[in-house]
Amino acid sequence: MPELPEVETVRRGLESSLSGARLIRVEARRGDLRFPLPEGFVQRLSGARILRLDRRGKYILAPLDRGATLIMHLGMTGRFAVEGGMAAGAGFALAAPADAKHAHILFETDAGARVTYFDPRRFGSMDLIDGEGVGDHPAFRDMGPEPLGETFTAAYLAQRFAGRRQGAKTLLLDQRIVAGLGNIYVCEALHRAGLSPTKPAAAMSGRKIARLVAEIRLVLEDAIAAGGSTLRDFAGADGALGYFQHRFNVYGREHEPCLKPGCDGVIRRTVQAGRSTFHCPRCQS
Repeated sequence: MPELPEVETVRRGLESSLSGARLIRVEARRGDLRFPLPEGFVQRLSGARILRLDRRGKYILAPLDRGATLIMHLGMTGRFAVEGGMAAGAGFALAAPADAKHAHILFETDAGARVTYFDPRRFGSMDLIDGEGVGDHPAFRDMGPEPLGETFTAAYLAQRFAGRRQGAKTLLLDQRIVAGLGNIYVCEALHRAGLSPTKPAAAMSGRKIARLVAEIRLVLEDAIAAGGSTLRDFAGADGALGYFQHRFNVYGREHEPCLKPGCDGVIRRTVQAGRSTFHCPRCQS
């Protein structure tokens, strides 16, 4: 599933075509994705102007001039394609063209952009929330702070780790603790910080927590700058593949040598709460 950098990459890719644009035509080629589309989906969007594009965790939010907010989630295989003036980013390879049979939602704007949502497995979702009710939506009600925001601090994370016997890896994947993090970037951040993914989080010192917060920010910023990571079906809105996967230090590198300078360890894969964890037992303690 796309994590924060991939979703932010898509948000930025859609921004020039959708932010400030009026939707002159909306087409829903089926009545559901992962969940049924909200009642009156096409009618409520047709003619509306998208004020801006925001991101919360792994969701893209589009506030409308009618007071409602369009909420979009890519799921595992969701992808947007834009036609009408958007060129692929320089330095990126293009993903394979999306299959037309998986084109489920179409947006056309007054500026001539045509934005199509594709989703082969239909694990993505779209919803419309009226008024100021976004914060009360089940997806956001208990969501933790943004890891790139000002409220995600070492003091905050120390408070959430206090008394917890689970490893830092498990807790960081909990969207109630921090929004948008997923398996890939948690593994990478813990390796950069030299911290064990499995030792009880409560035993982590304040100095180590501060280092972890800093590395989480850095790995996310690096991944966004590289256009995210292309694993299986992810591609940016311009069809460009993200290249951060070529910089993974641990993720997917089981039995390969650790890339940290001076470390002679070998990357190991373990399973935590049903998820693969990649780490170096030599330099992550």
